[in-house]
Amino acid sequence: MSFLTLDHVSHHYFSKNNYTKALDNISFSVKDGEFIALLGPSGCGKSTILSIIAGIIKQTAGEVLLEGKLINDSDLAIGYMLQQDYLFPWKTIKENSLIGPKIGRSKTSEVENEALKMLKEVGLSNVANSYPNALSGGMRQRVALVRTLITDPKILLLDEPFSALDYQTKLKLEDLVSQLLRSYHKTAVLVTHDIGEAISMSDRILVMDSNPGSIAKIFEVPLELRNETPFLVRKHPKYQILFDRIWDELNKNESTSGQTKVVSNQNESQI
Repeated sequence: MSFLTLDHVSHHYFSKNNYTKALDNISFSVKDGEFIALLGPSGCGKSTILSIIAGIIKQTAGEVLLEGKLINDSDLAIGYMLQQDYLFPWKTIKENSLIGPKIGRSKTSEVENEALKMLKEVGLSNVANSYPNALSGGMRQRVALVRTLITDPKILLLDEPFSALDYQTKLKLEDLVSQLLRSYHKTAVLVTHDIGEAISMSDRILVMDSNPGSIAKIFEVPLELRNETPFLVRKHPKYQILFDRIWDELNKNESTSGQTKVVSNQNESQI
């Protein structure tokens, strides 16, 4: 049984006089501990999929299952990390990292110690008592990561969490997040526009098309790349081969935008 399943999910956004079909017949599954990336142009519904998985919005049609249970019936914790860190400026870094347990009334001395341990893992133990305005963008995103992981979510949703960062910081955070998710055995779904980021961090890449949002093709990342850190993936010979295939798929989708398309949910064979 798959850990996460989207079964023929569609979604419409309604206005007073008409509606927009954001997603059309989205079906895929994710195994426990797997990292997948949703890649595609703006407006193809990537973030809408995350919102549906998180239970923030209800899909118009289809089902979303976590460990075989409908999202609304599941008691599994879901972590959501956004492009903006949304740290409270009047709280210290330690206090910000413990917002989840405080809201859930599960804040204990053990949880506080775990937060401090995580802050140390991400290189922030020396700023635990500082405030967000004293931190760089990359440091703030590391706090947001700790805040997300401290609630021990079974699945982590990442909505372009590195897109506002400079390239060097972005690469360092990719390595850090990848390492932490593997060590804590977390299932993750990443939304991104960045082909390199998708290849370097994920096990599979779901390339999406727009108008309405649909899955055009699924690429499986070769094992040789999955075993490397995101930084080293970009130096591997198979990286460029896969990059070019995905680039061609995105270009093909763009050139046929607005036309009738044949959608393939078949996995692209490994390189």
